[in-house]
Amino acid sequence: MRKILFLLGPNLNMVGIRDVGTYGTETAESINNDVRQWAKELDIELEIYQSNHEGDIIDKIHSAYGNKDGIMINAGALTHYSYALMDAISSVHIPTVETHMSNIGAREEFRRKSVISPVCIGAIAGFGKNSYYLGLKALLMHLDK
Repeated sequence: MRKILFLLGPNLNMVGIRDVGTYGTETAESINNDVRQWAKELDIELEIYQSNHEGDIIDKIHSAYGNKDGIMINAGALTHYSYALMDAISSVHIPTVETHMSNIGAREEFRRKSVISPVCIGAIAGFGKNSYYLGLKALLMHLDK
């Protein structure tokens, strides 16, 4: 059974409340429950962790070293400016998939660049919560090759 850490960055606990035109009305809790179910069906041991604090997310990435087979991350706004997060991902040498519910390439100019993409094995965006399912599948395919 693969051990995967699913990280959610700032404000992703507010999905379903904030910017419903972009993220919809389904709650973060409901989405996380779906992700847990998908992981179970894919025979994945999944840990979901959300924080609004950059350092906490970095600490969680560090703690995954030697303990997790892969990481899936929706870093929220940290995606666009956190070089510290980029360094944390690259330092642990754990295959990481970047995910986003919205299509960041079609949003505001500042959201179109990801500083974490260069240290991730790939990115999936724009499919709502299904980006997370696709991210899990892509991570498994990478780990199984």
